[in-house]
Amino acid sequence: MPTPVKLPSRPSARWRQGGPAPLHALPQLIDTRPDARGEIAAGLLAESAAIAPKYLYDALGSRLFEAITELPEYYLTRTEASILARSIPEIAATVGRGCTLIDLGAGNCEKAASLFGTLRPAQYVAVDIAEDMLGHAINGLRQSWPGIEMLGLAQDFSSELTLPPRVRAQRRLLFYPGSSIGNFVPGDALRLLTLIRSRCGNDGKLLIGVDLVKDAAVLEAAYDDALGVTAAFNLNVLNHVNRLLGADFAVADWIHRALFDRSLRRIEMHLEARRDLVVTWPGGQREFRGSERIHTENSYKFDLPDLAALLKRAGFERVSTWTDDRRWFAVCLASA
Repeated sequence: MPTPVKLPSRPSARWRQGGPAPLHALPQLIDTRPDARGEIAAGLLAESAAIAPKYLYDALGSRLFEAITELPEYYLTRTEASILARSIPEIAATVGRGCTLIDLGAGNCEKAASLFGTLRPAQYVAVDIAEDMLGHAINGLRQSWPGIEMLGLAQDFSSELTLPPRVRAQRRLLFYPGSSIGNFVPGDALRLLTLIRSRCGNDGKLLIGVDLVKDAAVLEAAYDDALGVTAAFNLNVLNHVNRLLGADFAVADWIHRALFDRSLRRIEMHLEARRDLVVTWPGGQREFRGSERIHTENSYKFDLPDLAALLKRAGFERVSTWTDDRRWFAVCLASA
């Protein structure tokens, strides 16, 4: 799950001068998301039922995730933010001002916006599957940062990262925070990083945040908090699937489960049926036995040597890494 950080309270006066935003600064939103129904139905009908984690992020799911980042158990947000705050001067010295900042899984855009004051990007491109939150976020950012050209792409970049001609090709910095790469099994993670590398261009870079392996109790608490916010976040995917597929899931029939698989070094989130039941949708149905599960998310955890090797296999070079004092989380800058 991604990890927002706080917006700066205000940009510098120099960036606010000049009255209304110039025409080039007005944000646009381009929607290239595919029809989700076939993918969701196929996942539900698989031998081990699954729903892709991207469907956790409808409007309510996005707001619930923002609440998760405030929980004491969910260390990822605070830890990544502290690493970025310490390392951003060094990152900026390498990247330079005036880059094209491409924010993958932008959410409310606060993660990337925390970098604006130091990086001063010429263009900001926010990519996310949640269109409503994306449009609202970039419209809000334009008021604070009128000197930055902004573009929103409502897109499932996990399958195809399509950047329109308007996105500048020079000095791209692709930003992928929050250890969201951990949602993908290793082969798919490599394919996605290779795709990201192909969109960097010859002089581009990737700034990525990853969660590191640690004690299982710490990990499981982060994905199964005492207040039950993560449970609500996970259960809400059923409401989203009902709308997208026309299904008749009853949220009360399901229980949130989170566990750490030590052999695979990943947290798994599931929804477990409380009883035998049948779920239907136009053109299909699935019988679930009591205690049968739907797999909704993986979150792989990394160690630093394996992470560096993965980035190099994807085509990146000169990987610089920063961690917190406990070595719970890492931020990497990789050159294309």
